[in-house]
Amino acid sequence: MARVLTGIQSSGRPHLGNILGAIVPAIELIKQNKEESFIFIADFHSLTSSKDGALRKENTLAVAAAWLAFGLDIEKTVFYRQSRRPEVAELTWYLSCFTPFPMLANAHSFKDKSERLSDVNAGLFTYPVLMSADILLYSADLVPVGKDQLQHLEMCRDIASAFNHQLGEEILTLPEPRISEEVKIIPGTDGQKMSKSYNNYIDIFLPEKQLKKNINSIITDSTPLEEPKNPDTCNVFKLYSLVASADQTAQMRKNYEGGNYGYGHAKKDFLALVLEKYAAERKAFDFYMSNPEEVEKKLSAGEAKAQEIGMQLLQQVREKLGFA
Repeated sequence: MARVLTGIQSSGRPHLGNILGAIVPAIELIKQNKEESFIFIADFHSLTSSKDGALRKENTLAVAAAWLAFGLDIEKTVFYRQSRRPEVAELTWYLSCFTPFPMLANAHSFKDKSERLSDVNAGLFTYPVLMSADILLYSADLVPVGKDQLQHLEMCRDIASAFNHQLGEEILTLPEPRISEEVKIIPGTDGQKMSKSYNNYIDIFLPEKQLKKNINSIITDSTPLEEPKNPDTCNVFKLYSLVASADQTAQMRKNYEGGNYGYGHAKKDFLALVLEKYAAERKAFDFYMSNPEEVEKKLSAGEAKAQEIGMQLLQQVREKLGFA
């Protein structure tokens, strides 16, 4: 099977959207894959939005702890921090010299903020090139992405194709996207897509009291307790159904439609479900956060592997460009 690569930014602690949309699907894909996979923490990328070094270090630990808590097999996976492999920065520069300005100007990551150019730094503008280097450095064949990242992967393919064409050799592997149709957009507490940027996320790793407060912040309408409710328009039900079994979801739907079941009851049931379903992962996460040296060992081992593999590709690129 193909070499798989994916990463998550260290711009905050992983939330339920990251877990359901990226971490769990990637781990399942790795289990099915006979090839070595690559999972990285995109701490370079996080610098476009956060300049707090201490916070980034804490978030990087939390992202690593979440992957490990959900059972990432580091024997089958090269698990590493992006910033610990500076080869990616060197490759980013080479690729940027093959990337046309209009391509970057049309990237969603830039266009979404282009009306306020004072808020746009060069790192945000060249974000797709760094993302391309992340992928191309390790000759990834398959990259799991959400639909919102598909454009960046298409840009990666275009950059790699232009590089190969101009140098007359297929040095860079053109990656294919892996989009799971089963993975829907995870709604946040306000109904928008769950995002750290919107501050509308559910953090399943919070202590129970804080998690309860987090879940209770989910916005609902004002339908009285005794009246039937529409589960399909309720944020609590949508989130519950993404975590629950089919039988549990059917029972909650029945509760909504039968009346005398308030949103407070639904939130209480959602909290109980999260605590039960993710009990082992919450315990493991707390262990890794309290023992960062254990995480460091696993990341350092992965970073050594990543260096060995990435340098092979980078040396080819240097030779073709006359830098060897």
